[in-house]
Amino acid sequence: MTRCPIPSPRALHLSAPQFGLIRGGERCKAVVNWGSGRIGLVRIPPPQLLLLGSIASVQFGSAFADKLFAQAGPGGVVLLRLALAAVMLVAISRPRLRGRTRADLGAAVAFGVILGGMNWSFYEALDRLPLGVAVTIEFLGPLAVAVAGSRRVLDLVWVVLAGGGVALLALRGSHHGVSAAGIVLALLAGSCWAAYILLSKRVGASFAALDGLAIALVIATVVVVPVGIAEGGAALGRPSVLAGGLAVALLSSLIPYSLEIVALRRLTASTFGLLMSLEPAVAALAGVLVLSQHLTGVLFVALIMVVTASVGTTVAGRAVGSETISRSVQRDERRTACSRPIAKPCANIDEPP
Repeated sequence: MTRCPIPSPRALHLSAPQFGLIRGGERCKAVVNWGSGRIGLVRIPPPQLLLLGSIASVQFGSAFADKLFAQAGPGGVVLLRLALAAVMLVAISRPRLRGRTRADLGAAVAFGVILGGMNWSFYEALDRLPLGVAVTIEFLGPLAVAVAGSRRVLDLVWVVLAGGGVALLALRGSHHGVSAAGIVLALLAGSCWAAYILLSKRVGASFAALDGLAIALVIATVVVVPVGIAEGGAALGRPSVLAGGLAVALLSSLIPYSLEIVALRRLTASTFGLLMSLEPAVAALAGVLVLSQHLTGVLFVALIMVVTASVGTTVAGRAVGSETISRSVQRDERRTACSRPIAKPCANIDEPP
């Protein structure tokens, strides 16, 4: 069995706690710098399994967030999630503001405003829609960015298919507990997600590691403070609500980040796109297991239409020998928070698998 070489701590250039990969033959181990000069090697599972675990963590985090709405409201829960995630990420990355230009800081602030709006609108949609439906509609955001500017007829087919799925929800969803307000809020979350993807390239290029996302999370927390206090009120100080908010922050940020920072270095862009296309289906599964939300009939058909469009977009891009969608859009999407209504930092997308 080929062993990965063990580098010296000085050669790693990692600030605690961070991860690196050592390649050796067909096997790799994760190098973890736990601080104080302590370096350890941890054998890592296949990257596909890690990414699926990350997707599941985010969606089950959303499901548990839904269960807290009765106590603190969507606004209160999103405030707790963002605030706790910001505290954890600032503690890990310790971002530096000195030497930053106004343009850099302005981009980070805009990124934070979009991030706050994305999280708030998604949680409000989640309060009115089944989890699988909310994620399905929101998924139109990154899908639209992926096919934007494309002149291929096949991409137009995928857009029509995805749009048809959402139209089906709008026209027939009212018979299955789908509200018009929920659809509008989910579309708003998807629009914020699209803007988030586009802004992430600017922020990722200007800030090292997770500095940009840490700053953006602080700004996002400030953005949602008014609605958070208005909806959550005194409930935000209850130990049970705080514990629930911490669990959501861990499931939606820290755990997925830990999984993805290793997985994304070894995944091809096309494989990443295909696995991400499963996200609405995983969301539906989380809704069934945690919230007892069963998607039947029209809701299930609409979900399948959007998932098929996402898979088709990725496969079509690979089939013509172009990694434009995966390498630019999805890389930008994952550079700092991965596309989701819940900020999820990722790193090292630019490195070849």
